[in-house]
Amino acid sequence: MSLIGTTIKPFETQAYKDGKFITVTDADTRGKWAVFFFYPADFTFVCPTELEDLADHYETFQKMGVEIYSVSTDTHFSHKAWHDTSPAIGKIKFTMLGDQNHNISNNFDILRAGQGLADRGTFVVDPDGVIQLMEITSEGVGRNAVELLRKIKAAQYIAAHPGEVCPAKWEEGETTLAPSLDLVGKI
Repeated sequence: MSLIGTTIKPFETQAYKDGKFITVTDADTRGKWAVFFFYPADFTFVCPTELEDLADHYETFQKMGVEIYSVSTDTHFSHKAWHDTSPAIGKIKFTMLGDQNHNISNNFDILRAGQGLADRGTFVVDPDGVIQLMEITSEGVGRNAVELLRKIKAAQYIAAHPGEVCPAKWEEGETTLAPSLDLVGKI
């Protein structure tokens, strides 16, 4: 089921960020762009490579007004232990949400039935809490932070320029399209 265009559901959870345990709610994510980056589990294999990639680009996300929330069904305690022991995860400055009660994973329809783990999914949420982009990959397919940045730039562009769309492989500064009857059959 597609969640594009739907508003994120309420949640409250414990998280790990900047050496501290904090409480995060859906209300905390409003007012800026947000990425909910679900991954199956701490202390695994593909997951740390993805999270390190995000950490390496976190400053760029921040400059674009985007906050990152990584989410797994592990606890905030597990996130801290992983952060303290893994060189890749130790780079993380963004918020690591614990979802041991599966509330957030169920809200985003990303929980693997009968397994208690989240699928590998990315959701980009606008400042009003509306899901604008989503991507779900299979267990062994890692995601790419640079491609995620490109997609967010496109989403932010069309949000700021109603009536325009970004064609395939669009990069910031390139030509967009204004859908109209005149374009039908000419692309």
